[in-house]
Amino acid sequence: MINILNIKTPTEGEAKELKSDYGLENHGISNLRMSYWNLPPEALYEEIAFRGEGRITKQGPIVAFTGKHTARSASDKYIVKEPSTEGQIWWGQYNKPFSPDKFDGLYNRLLGFMQGRDMFVQDCYVGADEEFRMPVRVITEKAWHALFARNMFILPETNEDYRRHIPEFTVISVPSFKGVPQIDGTASETFIILNFARRVCIIGNTAYAGEIKKSVFTIMNYLMPLQGVMSMHSSANIGKDGESAIFFGLSGTGKTTLSADPKRRLIGDDEHGWSDSGVFNYEGGCYAKVIRLSESAEPEIYATTQMFGTVLENVVFDNVTRMIDLNDESVTENTRASYPLDYIANAVPDKKGGHPRNIILLTCDASGVMPPIARLNPDQAIYQFISGYTSKIAGTEVGLGKEPELTFSTCFGAPFMVHHPMFYADILKRKIMSHGVNCWLLNTGWIGGAFGVGKRISIGYTRTLLNAALDGALLKSKFVTDPVFGFDVPTSCEGVPSNILDPAGSWPSREEYMKKYRQLAARFVENFKKYETGCPPEIIKAGPRV
Repeated sequence: MINILNIKTPTEGEAKELKSDYGLENHGISNLRMSYWNLPPEALYEEIAFRGEGRITKQGPIVAFTGKHTARSASDKYIVKEPSTEGQIWWGQYNKPFSPDKFDGLYNRLLGFMQGRDMFVQDCYVGADEEFRMPVRVITEKAWHALFARNMFILPETNEDYRRHIPEFTVISVPSFKGVPQIDGTASETFIILNFARRVCIIGNTAYAGEIKKSVFTIMNYLMPLQGVMSMHSSANIGKDGESAIFFGLSGTGKTTLSADPKRRLIGDDEHGWSDSGVFNYEGGCYAKVIRLSESAEPEIYATTQMFGTVLENVVFDNVTRMIDLNDESVTENTRASYPLDYIANAVPDKKGGHPRNIILLTCDASGVMPPIARLNPDQAIYQFISGYTSKIAGTEVGLGKEPELTFSTCFGAPFMVHHPMFYADILKRKIMSHGVNCWLLNTGWIGGAFGVGKRISIGYTRTLLNAALDGALLKSKFVTDPVFGFDVPTSCEGVPSNILDPAGSWPSREEYMKKYRQLAARFVENFKKYETGCPPEIIKAGPRV
């Protein structure tokens, strides 16, 4: 915001009360009109309202609209290609190289653009495990982005912690600044660029807050595996007997919903590390999809949409009553809520757990042929992990329509993985073998036919199957070997009809089902060819038989 008339804003008096001794000049930032340091939610609410960035809805959540970008701009993400890291990065579709000279030019123009403006600073940490915790700084043009950062990351505990905070990585987000493709070499005016040598990420021309979160996740996905930590696009929770479970999956497959279980304690909903000590959350909050959120089916998450401090992105509300409408998709299917983890009543305070007993690979099969659950041996689990099969759900990325899009997103998070998939897969297999982990493939997609013909599996049945897997009951079931993929499919589970467990039985024709199933298997085989070089033969053989 440019405050041309130099009007005093609501929190200028306390703007520097929690200022770090490591100032913005260390980032080359100077001549701001005002910098607001580590403001708490109440102060940020005042600034958000003063600046017209968002509206306060019934019972207190802030609603903010992100404008043109209502999802991640995966095609506008780059990594600066420089000598100290270029040999370790998996260059390709999601890790596109960017020239150091171009970055310096763009960064200097961004610094010039910021002069005379107000900026918000939040000093935080990423990583609940103190051994691997990284101090980060988020510098934003929007006050509501500062609130988002407070919700999503781990906060210092004392004023002295704020004063001594020195970031190891800094994210600068300025939505009103546009790149110039002809000058900067970007694909569009939007950019998300990580520079590991300079320990900075810059974001321009997008107000979608998820870019801040996922940029930090991408940073951790580069740094943590180099220290032997398995970095995971996953949720995690803990059962009554203390055993933890990990849920891998893309947005829309059920990571947040299924891990927020009132019978289990939540470690986190999206990003985790798995060290020699156990599982730990990278974040301090949750970022949940809320379109058509059901109070009866998802009470824990629904409750957060009625709480002060929650940031609701692109959620429609009534201007008079200020009541939100979670069923309204007129802005986007990808409506979101960000909130601190402790808004979930049964969250684990220290955001850590022991080694998992179960790993759940979540897939949303829009073709309607995958079984609702299957048991995997370690090699099959790694094959599925590298493949990352699912369907992209509407709105989670720019350009997606309403119909799910079949995709293979390696490691269940290809846009955020910096190293080669085998680097992550090798760490994961060693941990699975060391700790005797049970591995499951859980399908939250369609049955009785593909999208548009069949229907999505009931979340009630999915939860029943999941609970049976987590508490060990499903291990006692009789299993049959799947004729195409070779994994084990249970023939019974209390509370789940047999025609759900046997997806072919819900199709009009078993012959038509098998034809579609083999087509999907062929897609798996074709996709996996790109990973076969350097992949152990036992992993390749763990794929489907075509």
